[in-house]
Amino acid sequence: MQVEIEEKFEDWRGKEAISGKHGGIKAAFIACVVETMENMVFLAYSTNFMMYFTKSMNYSSPKAATMVTNFIGTSFLLTIFGGFVADSFLTRFAAFVLFGFIELLGLIMLTLQAHITKLQPQGGKKPSTLQSTVLFTGLYAIAIGVGGVKGSLPAHGGDQIGTRNQRLISGFFNWYFFSVCLGGFLAVTFMVWIEENKGWSTSFNISTAVLASAIFIFVVGCPMYRFKRPAGSPLTRIVNVFVSATRNRNRFVTDAEVTQNHNSTDKSIHHNKFKFLNKAKLNNKISATQVEETRTFLALLPIFASTIVMNCCVAQMGTFSVQQGMVTNRKLSRSFEIPVASLNAIPLLCMLSSLALYELFGKRILSNSERSSSFNLKRIGSGLALTTISMAVAAIVEVKRKHEAVHNNIKISVFWLELQFVLLSFSDMLTVGGMLEFFFRESPASMRSMSTALGWCSTAMGFFLSSVLVEVVNGITGWLRDDLNESRLELFYVVLGVLNTLNLFNYIFWAKRY
Repeated sequence: MQVEIEEKFEDWRGKEAISGKHGGIKAAFIACVVETMENMVFLAYSTNFMMYFTKSMNYSSPKAATMVTNFIGTSFLLTIFGGFVADSFLTRFAAFVLFGFIELLGLIMLTLQAHITKLQPQGGKKPSTLQSTVLFTGLYAIAIGVGGVKGSLPAHGGDQIGTRNQRLISGFFNWYFFSVCLGGFLAVTFMVWIEENKGWSTSFNISTAVLASAIFIFVVGCPMYRFKRPAGSPLTRIVNVFVSATRNRNRFVTDAEVTQNHNSTDKSIHHNKFKFLNKAKLNNKISATQVEETRTFLALLPIFASTIVMNCCVAQMGTFSVQQGMVTNRKLSRSFEIPVASLNAIPLLCMLSSLALYELFGKRILSNSERSSSFNLKRIGSGLALTTISMAVAAIVEVKRKHEAVHNNIKISVFWLELQFVLLSFSDMLTVGGMLEFFFRESPASMRSMSTALGWCSTAMGFFLSSVLVEVVNGITGWLRDDLNESRLELFYVVLGVLNTLNLFNYIFWAKRY
């Protein structure tokens, strides 16, 4: 942990925030409620866009798959931009409202397209230039909005509690991730049922109303929030530190001279790392705090990078695992068949139960020290290890599915896939939940939005890496084909498992040195 520094917060009028009146659990709870609503909307369409693009917009399956991957990847990648804006130019509250409205405008565009016949392709034809323009404009307005919302909301909620009470801040991030999962559960059950039984126009209507309500609820809570004013661009400060350190790289100075130049005791646990940055302090315009901010942020990057491969594995739940689901027996009765997009419902229900039980009973067992940064590093590592196990299970299940389909002409039950869904979901819960809390606690106060966004950014890079791996592996081996019975999908899962195991050792190396 960093040395605790008393942070200054303001109320909505710009006056000093009053403890007990501004911030606190109630203010943080609003962030959880809003996240549930926003994530329900986001996952309602992103998990089932494959069907919308192919059935309603008449895109080919390969084109639609690429569109879905790019949309989700871009949405999460832009969280780093949203966090940067929230830290540098706007308050986290203002950033959420701005990007929330951008997401809402994009959703309104797609809603209008679903209602206006002229904006939809007819008779199996490909979309016209106008129809494609409306679709992609709406899509990427949503992506920009989602990036800003997810990049600013966790840090805003954390600000309402602060880092001084470790038990409360840990509880907040557990309940925040609970809200993420609850929104996902509502999306893959209620909203997917709406999309498949009432149509996409009805689904878009509901999504628009829910998102507008979420923004309204968030804004109404303004008088009880406390706000941290942006301290300017953290990236500019980091660049200035590097430039100054580079210019003074040939100058020999002692630690005593550096300390004398700044007379500062502001040190983080990383003050013995990246010692070359100390030479930046020879520039009187560079403060010791700026050097420590840079040092602390750099120390977070290896942890962030070590989670990308895990998210590449998680991406399979929305691609090949769904394709496997399509060729299994999904019927529960003669009249009801489980939608493929709802396969995540059981894992999400398990995650919701485990998060609630952990927060209600686990926190009584764990002390504050056990819920510190080392605990979160172990939590992330457990998620990475569980990912390797899930890939092994996925490979075994695919061997079983293909054997029954090819040799016995039998479709196995879709519930065979649930184990890999459950394992991947739990690994995602451990890793992403741990990352959100870890990055918020460990990052400099002026960079918390951007730092917590690293967790979502890892998801984006995992999705993009998945696309690259599919192309590379298939180009070399030809394992992946349209017909799963002719594919060697189990070997692709093995490759992912091996890569994630190597990545786990890489993570352990950096975590021990944090």
